[in-house]
Amino acid sequence: MAARKLRYYFLAHSIIIRTDQHVKQLLARPDMVGRMLKWSLELAEFDISFESRKALKAQVLADFVAEMTTSTTSEKNKWTIFVDGSSNSQGSGAGIILENGDGVLIEVSLGLSFPTTNNQAEYEAFLAGLRLAEDIGAEEIRIFTDSQLVASQVSGEYQTKEERLLEYLNLIRAKLAKFKETEVKHVPREHNARADVLSKLASTMRKKAGNQSLIQETLTKPSIEKTAEVMHICAIDEQSWMSPVYNFLKSNALPVDAKEATKIRKRACSYVLLDDKLYRRGFSIPLLKCVEEARVEFILQKIHEGINGQHIGGRSLARKALRAGYYWPTMQNNARDHVLKCDKCQRHGDMHLAPANELKTLISPWPFAWWGMDILGPFPTAARQVKYLIVAVDYFTKWIEAEPLAKISASNILRFFKRDVLARFGIPQVVVTDNGTQFTNKKFQEFLAAIGTTQHFTSVEHPQTNGQDEAANRVLLRGLRRRMSTSKGNWTEELHNVLWSYRTTPHSTTGETPFRLTYGTEAVIPVEIGEPSSRIEYPLEEDINDELLREELDLVEELRTGASLREATLKQKIAARHDKRVIKREFGVGSLVLRRNQKDSREGKLAANWEGPYRVREKTENGAYHLEDLYGKEIPRTWNAEKLKQYYS
Repeated sequence: MAARKLRYYFLAHSIIIRTDQHVKQLLARPDMVGRMLKWSLELAEFDISFESRKALKAQVLADFVAEMTTSTTSEKNKWTIFVDGSSNSQGSGAGIILENGDGVLIEVSLGLSFPTTNNQAEYEAFLAGLRLAEDIGAEEIRIFTDSQLVASQVSGEYQTKEERLLEYLNLIRAKLAKFKETEVKHVPREHNARADVLSKLASTMRKKAGNQSLIQETLTKPSIEKTAEVMHICAIDEQSWMSPVYNFLKSNALPVDAKEATKIRKRACSYVLLDDKLYRRGFSIPLLKCVEEARVEFILQKIHEGINGQHIGGRSLARKALRAGYYWPTMQNNARDHVLKCDKCQRHGDMHLAPANELKTLISPWPFAWWGMDILGPFPTAARQVKYLIVAVDYFTKWIEAEPLAKISASNILRFFKRDVLARFGIPQVVVTDNGTQFTNKKFQEFLAAIGTTQHFTSVEHPQTNGQDEAANRVLLRGLRRRMSTSKGNWTEELHNVLWSYRTTPHSTTGETPFRLTYGTEAVIPVEIGEPSSRIEYPLEEDINDELLREELDLVEELRTGASLREATLKQKIAARHDKRVIKREFGVGSLVLRRNQKDSREGKLAANWEGPYRVREKTENGAYHLEDLYGKEIPRTWNAEKLKQYYS
């Protein structure tokens, strides 16, 4: 191949081939046929002689040139370098030619035993040429490459966007800075033919045993690949917990203080020094490797959340590290702190079952002063397309008003409030609602403000704040379920029966029926008609009945006061029982918290229990908190402490 490409050069000169192979004998055999005969005839026109020669390594040749070149001439440190890279399906290689003014010529064919692109091969060739020039002591270099991309990027004409090529470029610029004078030029491929041949030789041929007529080497890894740094445990810091014991076992060094020296001698009985490394004699494992404080976090992180970790608890984490053969004095405390600050463990932590604050009871000062409102549904679609239920309950008498709705718009809520609450029972002092859009509507809030009614909102996802209305919802829902048969769409027909039954049933907290606390007397119920009661069987005369009704109205105030006292007594007992289970959780302003996750159905069982972190912006008097995100944006509405937990970072 070389004779064909350099035919005129071979014809003009005598060619000497130095090799340890029997090429001359093979070409002179009289029985050659086929391809060997063809090659013999082609080479016969050239003046070729063969000499034996031993192998030379690249570094040996570089050292020879550096030693034998005379220092009297300034041309010895001026080198011209031709580089070229090649990458194909068979492999990758680089060709480098170095030549100085004294006629010294170095040719290197460098094989690349790792996958490369053509541009990466060009950069490897460039770096190999710089390394050879540095080894032979070159001071001024001129580098020629047929890669327009490499030449332009090194000279700064082109920008480098690819991250891997940018690492090559930074390494090249660092090496170019070591020379006194450098010049990088692009040459056409035909002017770089020798380097191109060497690069293709490295990418296609495989080295054989024996000597070669040119220098062939192999690069096993990319030039930009960094070697991993290994930290030796034997280099113990003087501030480490191991230092006193290590120094005593290593050189019998002890502190000046006699008590401290005695303490170290006793501790040293449990340790042993092997290969300049400190080990502790263990019970579960014969020898436990002592670990410095700087490596504790690495070990805990790998065990806790590494490829073999499953975010175990602090106690199990410490035991697993111990069974793996490690030891340091504060294993359990460090493991517990590591788990406490683990972000994933905090987000997927268990829900709080114990209440966070004492129970605060709400007692209405007089009938129909405090009302709770809530939406119940959706139900099966009934007549007039209704499928929701708006419910209002008085905190004092426990009287319930309810109306089916087709849509839960703000206008429907306001119409119900005016007709069923305001027109029947007067203007309330307080209305307690949740954070639904129909209750936070500007039109509804402006109407309440106009009549002097205060609106209180419950904390997000904390319906216990409006517990009276939630209890009324449960009563209505339970009554409808038990009265309905197969036709669930008739629930609106049964609603009034459920309300009638509730209003005429004594309430557990007051001991009186909502009807009597409202109207001062008991209502007649259907059973008294089927099986006549005394007041039905022996009715009073009309004027006597009217007089008794007026007397009951005069005494209704005492009746309501007694009901209020009974309710207060019962709520105190409930609060005392509740407060026994309280595990206090309070958060300071500015502290980080996680809040209960409003789970996405797409994540299913794998959804995190908590989300955040958020920063506490303000604390209210009733144990609720205003939050903001980490960028200072306020989160709407308040959050109860039961839906929050501390975040550790």
